[in-house]
Amino acid sequence: MDDKCIMENLLLTEKGVCDLYMHGAIESSTANVHQAFKKALDDSICMQDSIYKEMSAKGWYQMEQAEAQKLQKVKNQFAGMA
Repeated sequence: MDDKCIMENLLLTEKGVCDLYMHGAIESSTANVHQAFKKALDDSICMQDSIYKEMSAKGWYQMEQAEAQKLQKVKNQFAGMA
């Protein structure tokens, strides 16, 4: 397994962990539990950001520019919902 593959796996795992912590915070029944999940979520988001930045610097995470026409279509689609 090469470094790129390892980093991709770390990023996917971290995104999954963030999802679990978010739901834990939302569903928590006490302030202490909520705060523990929120802190864990904040830490995981920072870790995810660090992994992303490292991958992006190495050219392993390519971003694609969204087309203006597609963006406008989505904006128009949801404009009436606000």
